[in-house]
Amino acid sequence: MSFDPNKPYNDLPLLPPDAGHFETISVYKKLASAKAALAELKGRAPIIPNQKMLINTLVLQEAKDSSSIENIFTTDDELYKAFSAPATIINPATKEVLKYREAVWYGYELLQKDKTFNVELLVKLYRTIKNAADGVRQINVRIGNERVTVYTPPDPGELLNQKINNWLEFANAGNGTDPLIKLAILHYQFESIHPFSDGNGRVGRILNALYLTKKELLDLPILYLSHYILANKPRYYSLFTEVTKNQDWESWILFMLDAIENTSVLTLNKVDAIYNLFNETLEKVKTEAKDIYSYELVEILFHQPYCKIAFLVDAKIASRNTAAKYLSKLEELDILRMEKSGREKLFLNVKLYDLLTKV
Repeated sequence: MSFDPNKPYNDLPLLPPDAGHFETISVYKKLASAKAALAELKGRAPIIPNQKMLINTLVLQEAKDSSSIENIFTTDDELYKAFSAPATIINPATKEVLKYREAVWYGYELLQKDKTFNVELLVKLYRTIKNAADGVRQINVRIGNERVTVYTPPDPGELLNQKINNWLEFANAGNGTDPLIKLAILHYQFESIHPFSDGNGRVGRILNALYLTKKELLDLPILYLSHYILANKPRYYSLFTEVTKNQDWESWILFMLDAIENTSVLTLNKVDAIYNLFNETLEKVKTEAKDIYSYELVEILFHQPYCKIAFLVDAKIASRNTAAKYLSKLEELDILRMEKSGREKLFLNVKLYDLLTKV
């Protein structure tokens, strides 16, 4: 089988690959440590009393890093402000990152109803991310720049549909391949199929997290996998190419298992840090501001780094005037810091922001 980056890779092999390419002692040793780290994360995540803390914080960080891989850049501050500020002041890159987060949760909710991957799910993820109305691509595309093509995915039409259906069949099958090894295989294959005209990388990385929840290895799609890929971007693409050219599945799977283990540890540390900071803040407010203390008030400060008066009102914690006093009091305690965003006052949970943005 020959590979020419300038020609559509119509010979992309169907799944599954020959197990002889990856069933090695090195892979199974790495698999054991990756599974242990992921299991620890799954067991620890429920300590967070309100899962919105993870949904609105860790997933936004994943969205930011996943988009950065595609050269869509926004800052942590722009991203978190956009979650609280009026939509009119959000820049285009930040909007794209927020669309990624929206797609994660849209896909997660769909999978809760129907435990299978299907074309409809893939298309909805793509349309949400790109804010587009089209679906599976009807044109040839190439990956690279004006001078160098590094990869040309399979032709659209019947062939492309065959590759997509094979991917879905393998993703949904309960065969003997370990789920984490399978995730690595599925991730490579989805990127190689390149079913959409754009946004394939982001859709593929969302599918990684959704697959872990589908296999009940995580309760929520919170694994911070894009952080590792972004930090090791050249190696990621190099190993990807080695699978295409030489069927080097072992090196690719080892990389992806290392990504799962590394980011499981990273995410676990974030979960523990959020939990500890939450309890520390509870105690500080209870001790130094008894007159305004409530569990619900402190909890809402951790839904995302920026809070505002309307959040307290909508949660029925306080009236508008009382909410303003509560937030001002928390500012006096150095828990919050007031910042202006347009005409609106936003209150930054400084320690939560620092915790989330620190690598």
